[in-house]
Amino acid sequence: MAKSTTAAEVKSIFVYPIKSCRGISVSQAPLASTGFRWDRQWLVVNSKGRAYTQRVEPKLALVQVELPNEAFSEGWIPTKSSYLVIRAPGMDELKVPLSKPSEIADGVSVWEWSGSAFDEGNEASKWFLNYLGKPSRLVRFNEETETRVVDPNYVRGHKTMFSDGYPFLLLSQESLNALNKLLKEPLPINRFRPNILVDGCEPFSEDLWNEIKINRFTFHGVKLCSRCKVPTINQETAIPSSKSEPTVTLSMFRSDKVLRPTRKQQGKVYFGQNMVCMDSVTDGKGKMIKVGDPVYVHKVHPSCADAPA
Repeated sequence: MAKSTTAAEVKSIFVYPIKSCRGISVSQAPLASTGFRWDRQWLVVNSKGRAYTQRVEPKLALVQVELPNEAFSEGWIPTKSSYLVIRAPGMDELKVPLSKPSEIADGVSVWEWSGSAFDEGNEASKWFLNYLGKPSRLVRFNEETETRVVDPNYVRGHKTMFSDGYPFLLLSQESLNALNKLLKEPLPINRFRPNILVDGCEPFSEDLWNEIKINRFTFHGVKLCSRCKVPTINQETAIPSSKSEPTVTLSMFRSDKVLRPTRKQQGKVYFGQNMVCMDSVTDGKGKMIKVGDPVYVHKVHPSCADAPA
C-alpha cells in the first residue's frame, strides 16, 4: 500500500555516545553510515570484553555524557582539545580525548558480534572499575577495521556500531501518550531510548511505516522493536520497577499475541520501529536531520501482522 502524506514532524533527536549510558538531546544530528554520528560509538566491557548494559548494570543509567556542541555540526573534525566528558554520582569528571586512541582491545563482543575496538586507556578503565565495582574497560568502535552488519534476515547492506541491532529507533509522542494514559505513573521518553521522536501522527502509526522520508532522506522500517527489561529501569535513580512496568501494561495490548495473533508467538512486546536510512550518507553535504523536519509517509504495511518483527 502506498501513499505520501505529511504524517508528523521530528520533535526530538537523541544520541547515545556510550551504549546504555544517558543520551544527549540535540537540535540536529549528522547522518553517518551507521546511524547518527557518535551514536553508540563507545561501549563499557567486562574483563572478558563482553558488553555491559543496563540489563545487568542499571547504574549505567546515571552516567551522563557530554560532547562539544559543535560535534553535531556538519563535517566537524575533533581537535586535540576535544573531549567526551563523563560524569556520574560520587565520581570525579572523566575526560576522554576524541582524538583516535592508539591502543587496541581484542575480543570485544556485543550480542552476536565480536571483533577489536580502540581501548580508551587505563584512566577510563579505573573510572568505570570504581563506579561499577568490577573490572571494566571503555572501548570505541573502530570503523577502519571492523564492520557490524545488521541482521540480514531483515535488511541487507546496512551496518551499525554498538547499538542493539539497528542504526535508528523511531517512536511517536502519541504512542507514549497512549501508554501513559494506562499507567498509574506516566513515564518520560528516556525509558525507551529512541533516536528519533516524532509528533503529530496517530498513536502507534509508526508500527506500519514501511518507507518514510524525513526532510529529504528515505528511511525504511525494518522491524518492530521488541522491548527488553531496560524500560522498567528508572533512568533518574537506576532502580528497576518493582511491578515490572511498563512491560506488564504493554503486554496487555502490545504483545505479539495481540498484534500478531496469526504469527509464531514468542512472548514479545513491541514499542517503536527499528529503521535504516536508504540514502548513501558517507559523502556529500547537508546530511543532517533536524528537530522540526517534516516526516512524509510513502509506504505502509496493512497491519502489524504484516510488518516485520
